[in-house]
Amino acid sequence: MASISLKIRILDKEYQVNCKPEEREALELSAKLLDEKMEEIRRGSHIIGVERIAVMAALNLAHDLIRSEKNAASNSQTAQVLQSINSKLSDALSDLDR
Repeated sequence: MASISLKIRILDKEYQVNCKPEEREALELSAKLLDEKMEEIRRGSHIIGVERIAVMAALNLAHDLIRSEKNAASNSQTAQVLQSINSKLSDALSDLDR
C-alpha cells in the first residue's frame, strides 16, 4: 500500500512525514499530543532547547504509558478476583436453595 505525505506541526516547527493512509488519524493525534506536552513543558519550566524539551516530553509520555499499562493490568486482576467472588457467591446461594 502506498504511503501518504503528511505535514505535522510540533513546537512551532513543521515536519513532513510519511505514513499509511489508515494511520493518518493516529499520527495526527500523536503529533497533537506531543505538541501539547512540549508546549506545557516549555511554558511551565526553565528548560531551554527543543531537544531537551522533546526528551522531557518523551519521558513524561513514556511514564504515562507505563502507568496506564499497570492500571490496565491491575483492573484485569481486579476483574478476575471479582469474577471468582461472584462465582463463589453464586455457588453458596445455590447451596442454600437446595
